[in-house]
Amino acid sequence: MTAPPTILVFDSGLGGLTVLREIVRARPGAHYVYVADDAFFPYGHHGEDEIIARVVPLIGELIAAHAPDLVVIACNTASTLVMSHLREQYKVPFVGTVPAIKPACARSTTKRVSVLGTRGTVKREYTRALIRDFSQGCEVTLVGSADLASLAESALSGEQVSDLAIAAELAPCFIGNGEADPARTDTVVLACTHYPLLMDRLVRLAPWPVDWIDPAPAIARRVSDLLGPPGSEADHSGAEMIFTSRRPHTLSRALMPFFGGRVPA
Repeated sequence: MTAPPTILVFDSGLGGLTVLREIVRARPGAHYVYVADDAFFPYGHHGEDEIIARVVPLIGELIAAHAPDLVVIACNTASTLVMSHLREQYKVPFVGTVPAIKPACARSTTKRVSVLGTRGTVKREYTRALIRDFSQGCEVTLVGSADLASLAESALSGEQVSDLAIAAELAPCFIGNGEADPARTDTVVLACTHYPLLMDRLVRLAPWPVDWIDPAPAIARRVSDLLGPPGSEADHSGAEMIFTSRRPHTLSRALMPFFGGRVPA
């Protein structure tokens, strides 16, 4: 029996769990190491140079400690900054997370798309280049949220998060005069992996129905393609959850669905 591949999934916090969930569905036999850089969360509050200086050597330490077969940077903010640095310095395959602007614009009927991300992600030149290259005639509105990632973390941790707080973060995404307006926003790109943690509430609180674009399924397909066909490794080989703050976590029950039912060590 061949040894299962080790996949390391890295995020600033718990948002990357939405990406992990899709990868586990695609490759249930892998060993997973999830790293939440909570000691530096949220990345949107740090400068670009600070993030690069933090993440690049940290990923090197994690590669040395866990010998992953593949690393997923499940964070839009980090991916738009560090991927070229990581690929230059380390030989492990990397998969990043970037705003899914191309598929969103391809699917939009009204040709009005909003990109909801952290303030850092939406102001980055990388994001604006994606719009220039792939907007396909769509009018794209960039919406930088200050608090939605933190609200998602709080909700997953069992804290009360009000509908009013979430709705306020969503409101700038919706341009138009209601569902009957042919020029209304009809597609919203979730350009932060934290946001799908709140998907049920996003759908409920939206002023009219839209197509929500979550990049996680596409990331999972890319990971599976890079790893090649599954071998004979045993299913559910194990999982680890690491917080860079070294704080103990009490989230095992909440985290199990993201790890395919496994209890992360």
